[in-house]
Amino acid sequence: MKFTKMQGAGNDYVYVDCFAQSVPPDVAKTAQAISDRHFGVGGDGLILICPVDGADAEMRMYNADGSYSEMCGNGIRCVAKYVYDHGIARRDVLRITSGGRLYELQLTIADGKVDRVRVDMGEPILTAAEIPTTLPGNPPLKAPLTAGGHTLEVTSVSMGNPHCVVYVDELSDELVRGTGPLIENDAHFPRRVNVEFVQVLNRESVRQRTWERGSGETLACGTGACAVCVAGVLTGRTERRVTVKLLGGDLQLEWDEATNHVFMTGPAIEVFSGEWNG
Repeated sequence: MKFTKMQGAGNDYVYVDCFAQSVPPDVAKTAQAISDRHFGVGGDGLILICPVDGADAEMRMYNADGSYSEMCGNGIRCVAKYVYDHGIARRDVLRITSGGRLYELQLTIADGKVDRVRVDMGEPILTAAEIPTTLPGNPPLKAPLTAGGHTLEVTSVSMGNPHCVVYVDELSDELVRGTGPLIENDAHFPRRVNVEFVQVLNRESVRQRTWERGSGETLACGTGACAVCVAGVLTGRTERRVTVKLLGGDLQLEWDEATNHVFMTGPAIEVFSGEWNG
């Protein structure tokens, strides 16, 4: 199976072009094996780039543990770069589906290849039952949640996948790696949840670390950065335009008041290609 390794702000996945080859027969098992950083290619998961009616491509994203995920903001930027750079669709505005939702992506081209991508991530989902979570509120704002001996105030939203945003005075390994997996599997989140720990630097800049559902801590999470942008506005901490500083780099976010859509801009980089015989 031929593959391409790509990353967006350090959020790295193994990509398979299913325009040119068949979908792997056991995707979950393949995702687990190929994502292993010691015995496989290594990555936060596996992403399939597939043909689809009514759009330029479909993204099918699987976490490192083999579980399916509805959306990946960094991943979809890399899908757009692959689709353009490899000649599947040579337009500077692409339409890509993921998890049953359609996304529009504006490409910045440099020397004939995609350099940065602005994604229309659509409207945030703010109804608790649709996020989904059993925490009170639509959406839950500053809701109390106890995990690992900590009583935290959390805000939960969905960007096509569920997120739990936790504002802290200081980011720490103990919180992210110790409390993160407990929140991910908390009973208030029936489909588990991605957890963002956020330190506010000022009203236009925050620092974020993410414990990602099914993958553990990742260097970046695009949908998580969108959720942080929305949560910052809803809780009165930040403006509608904000720079989110992640371990792997910065993303620019805007929750547009006129359209209610969240826009994310960031890099997309192809690292290497190879052939998997696992």
